[in-house]
Amino acid sequence: MPEIKEMTAKKIATRESYGNALVELGQINDKIIVLDADLAAATKTGVFKKAFPERHVDCGIAECNMMGIAAGLAAAGKIPFASTFAMFAAGRAFEQVRNSIGYPHLNVKIGATHAGISVGEDGATHQCNEDIALMRTIPGMVVLCPSDDIEAKAAVRAAVEHDGPVYMRFGRLAVPVINDTPDYTFELGKGIVLREGTDVTLIATGLEVSETLAAAKRLESDGISARVINIHTIKPLDEELVCRAAKETGKLVTIEEHSVVGGLGSAVCDAVCKEYPVPVKKIGIQDVFGESGPAKELLQKYQLDEMGIYRQVLEFVKGI
Repeated sequence: MPEIKEMTAKKIATRESYGNALVELGQINDKIIVLDADLAAATKTGVFKKAFPERHVDCGIAECNMMGIAAGLAAAGKIPFASTFAMFAAGRAFEQVRNSIGYPHLNVKIGATHAGISVGEDGATHQCNEDIALMRTIPGMVVLCPSDDIEAKAAVRAAVEHDGPVYMRFGRLAVPVINDTPDYTFELGKGIVLREGTDVTLIATGLEVSETLAAAKRLESDGISARVINIHTIKPLDEELVCRAAKETGKLVTIEEHSVVGGLGSAVCDAVCKEYPVPVKKIGIQDVFGESGPAKELLQKYQLDEMGIYRQVLEFVKGI
């Protein structure tokens, strides 16, 4: 097995990008109001509070109430960003998000940080691996899961420009910056081909995109040509791109730091079953809860790191 050098790109947590993007946008759009649930230091909305104290509201440990406040602000013409951990935004406040934001299709943006098992030592109770599935079920909800700092900032800008509810998924763990290129563009609902390939297509989202790129390079030494697609918008999914990859490579693998039930893998399967059925392997959290431990060790244990992805794709394609 060949040795592949670890990515040397600078690493930034997408929750940091979220806070910085809010400050940048707040300078040019006074309709932006940031709400937080006693977690401004962790969600990084504290930088917005420092810059615009009059436009930051700490709602306390009352996430359901925060979503109601956000709905009211949106109804009054503001652009509220309701910010808290994914477990609380999608889990604890699901009813309020569904009924107070989704049902009236209000212009609320939800900034959900600390998603997935990379929350690490906070353990299973705080490692939200179900949020994408929950948010996908709400009619009209846009679901975004950016892969790095560049994409996270672009996602926040796109959320402001979009008229309607948006759920944005950010992480605690610092991840490599991979989209720092002159030709990078972000468009809601459009996936990005990061690497061409003919034998299999690897479709990844969030922090798994950089791990998947590294795995694809490793697969090349085994004679496997792997296409890599970055899906930053899980809903609406770029079905055209996904189905074209299915037709051209014949096999798909989805990779996500989320349950394989209801997430990116399920969205991809829905698309290809309808248009062009092919074998699909879903790499993610295999219908289990997480556990407490360092983020990188958890990614390794649950086979969501470069080597874990490499081994699973190799077995899927070659049957070994």
